[in-house]
Amino acid sequence: MRQTNSVKSNRKAIFSLTLTALFAALTAAGTFISIPLPFSPVPIVLQNLFAVLSGLVLGPLSGSGAVALYLAAGAIGFPVFAGASGGFVHLIGPTGGFLFGYLLAAFTSGLIAGKPRTGKKSPLWRIILASAAGLLIVYVPGVIRLKFALDSGWAGALAAGFFPFLIGDLIKAAAAVIIAARLRPLLAERFGEAGETV
Repeated sequence: MRQTNSVKSNRKAIFSLTLTALFAALTAAGTFISIPLPFSPVPIVLQNLFAVLSGLVLGPLSGSGAVALYLAAGAIGFPVFAGASGGFVHLIGPTGGFLFGYLLAAFTSGLIAGKPRTGKKSPLWRIILASAAGLLIVYVPGVIRLKFALDSGWAGALAAGFFPFLIGDLIKAAAAVIIAARLRPLLAERFGEAGETV
């Protein structure tokens, strides 16, 4: 019996690590859809969507772990940041705050949504709240860093790094809710509990 429990625990651990790596790869793949804006150094990207999904599907720890893996890959030079670029300089550049915001997004969305549990379906309102909060919190470090990088006031930073992206983020939030609502029950049923104890 003890051996059976050990095997199940190992399977869950392997599955969790596999999903973490998968969501890190998905976040990296989002770099290939990057739309530059003429009035802002911040492009339209999909990385924030995948960061939020990491938290919604994997939970706060594994979800933020996936984003941390993505950031580490970019920091050492892999071309996974917007515009298929990489290097540590991006973490301290004008858009570096948004990159760190992805980490906050994964943790926040996972914390609010909670981990998937067998036989316990998360209320839709909770997933909606988690998705919206995850996408919004990206802007906290993002806009702050942008303000100082552009040497502008708060109005200029918000105009360049917040207001132009709201409609797109509403669409991303809706997509994240739909995807997470389908994936969470499947993962919980297949592996008992997908994610961690947080």
